[in-house]
Amino acid sequence: MTSAQALTLKTRRWTRVEYERLVECGVLQEDEHVELLDGLLVVREPQGSRHNTSIRCVVAALRTALGDAWQIDSQLAIALDDDSEPEPDIAVVPGDARSYRDAHPSRPALIVEVAETSYRIDRTYKAGLYARAGVPDYWIVDVVRGVLEVHRQPEAASEAVHGWRYAIVEMLHPPATVTPLIAPDVTISVADLLP
Repeated sequence: MTSAQALTLKTRRWTRVEYERLVECGVLQEDEHVELLDGLLVVREPQGSRHNTSIRCVVAALRTALGDAWQIDSQLAIALDDDSEPEPDIAVVPGDARSYRDAHPSRPALIVEVAETSYRIDRTYKAGLYARAGVPDYWIVDVVRGVLEVHRQPEAASEAVHGWRYAIVEMLHPPATVTPLIAPDVTISVADLLP
């Protein structure tokens, strides 16, 4: 038996309520780069300038397309379920800024992750979490390949991460356009989402 086989580590999973308490008590600072994903405290990937530029581009494009009808948040917490409080790059949620004074939003209509170094995590781990939570529209802006992945129609799938996946995954390259599910009369240029 190798030492790797003999060693079994016990881990402790955290709930969203416990995670928020860690922040409230000062154990975790609000500016620490961690997020709660399925009970695990996960260190977020560092962000490069292309990543940050793409976030700005997506926010600007969504604000232009959606106007004031939706709240467009960037890197703010989502109360996804009892064990997950991710901070997606962009989340489109109903209401206005004061709608979430006492609790984080829990029903995003659209989540966008920008992938530069985090593509595998965004495409598998986070996609499974978002599908399990019933997020209807999940986009990944892949700045390395210059493509927008549109994930829709969450479905249970025993072989998928977290037991859920998106049944429809579409790859869109410029000059294609995308229509958010929440705004069927709106088109956004994929090029406008890329750095």
